[in-house]
Amino acid sequence: MAFKWCRDNILETPFLSKIPKGKSLNRVHQWQKDSLASASGSNYVVEGTTYAADALTATTLLNNVCGISDKSPQVTGSQEAIKHYGRGSEMKYQTKKAMKELKRDVETNLLQNVAKVTGDASSIARKIAGLQTWVVTNQSIATDATAATGDGSDAHTDGTARALTEAMFETVLASCWTNGGKPTKAYLNSFQKRKTATFSGNSTPYHDKMSKKVVNSVDIYIDPLGNEVSMIPDRFAPTDVVYFVDPECVKWCPLRDFRVLDIPRQGDYTGKLLLVEGTLAVGNEAAHGIVADLTTS
Repeated sequence: MAFKWCRDNILETPFLSKIPKGKSLNRVHQWQKDSLASASGSNYVVEGTTYAADALTATTLLNNVCGISDKSPQVTGSQEAIKHYGRGSEMKYQTKKAMKELKRDVETNLLQNVAKVTGDASSIARKIAGLQTWVVTNQSIATDATAATGDGSDAHTDGTARALTEAMFETVLASCWTNGGKPTKAYLNSFQKRKTATFSGNSTPYHDKMSKKVVNSVDIYIDPLGNEVSMIPDRFAPTDVVYFVDPECVKWCPLRDFRVLDIPRQGDYTGKLLLVEGTLAVGNEAAHGIVADLTTS
């Protein structure tokens, strides 16, 4: 039985749900990285010039590994036959629950600081290189931290933790702007999201007496250069990191998208296999930004 995956829980997996979707064609997904040439203030030619072809800059071939994740709920014949309070089929309930859990696992995999693992056919599982292993051009990290190479081959090495400040936000967003990036979304865990409530533009919480609400939240941050970034809390983002993401330069690329398969009966039970195989493609990492090595308490 095929299962049509519906992105119905954006609040639970906002990164996976909001980035564009591509398509992997092999266990190792490849793509081309390109960038614009620097602007020139001397690009003038004489009238009537005979033109020669410009020298082209070769693109860079990048890749990431498709990881496989699964869930396999099973219920006995008796469990399926019993009438449960609040739900009908126990198998349908467990399948729906497992699909939500599987999405959460993938959200975690995409955002974590883990290098890609090629794996093998016997004992080593393939692993996706998470977002933190790619973003290196526009970053604010501890002075004693070691940044990743930026191609998914190695992870960031944490340094001494620092408290998040608005200056870190402005520095990274300014670097993104300078390098041609247009991040429109920031993904951050609950602790760092609460820290943004102390930024200068939110120094006075809003109190609506009619609705009896006190608003103490920064949901959209606009920096001095006009970068407008939606602040998206993500339960599964690393606790010590804030990501700034340009959705045009990142994709979720499944080889086998979310699906549910029947497990052949070998006894008095019904089983399902929920499975997904895919990876993260970061088009040009200079479009994104990161503040890392942050305190978490």
